[in-house]
Amino acid sequence: QVQFVESGGGLVQPGGSLRLSCAASGFAFSFSTMGWYRQAPGKQRELVTTITGRGSTDYVDSVKGRFTISRDNPKNVVYLQMNSLKPEDTAVYYCNVARGTRDYWGQGTQVTVSS
Repeated sequence: QVQFVESGGGLVQPGGSLRLSCAASGFAFSFSTMGWYRQAPGKQRELVTTITGRGSTDYVDSVKGRFTISRDNPKNVVYLQMNSLKPEDTAVYYCNVARGTRDYWGQGTQVTVSS
């Protein structure tokens, strides 16, 4: 079955950096578009960025130029490098894959940006 193990969240000061990792299993990772979503307290979950199996990427405007998604297909891992973090980036971050009509989610990792 589809499984994710996320890591890399934590507390960081504004302007700092974090790198999230999501190790995936149970599906054809290399051929799948992977996404990172986030959900802040009291807000809906939002799509942050996606990467296709071939490496094409897309970002929500609020993170363009600051966040970078990448993947290591042989290792079945997708990464999210987050630089110049802002307090409004505080959220639980989830990795995601859509298979047919179903979405699969990681357990989430907390990112807190605060001084």
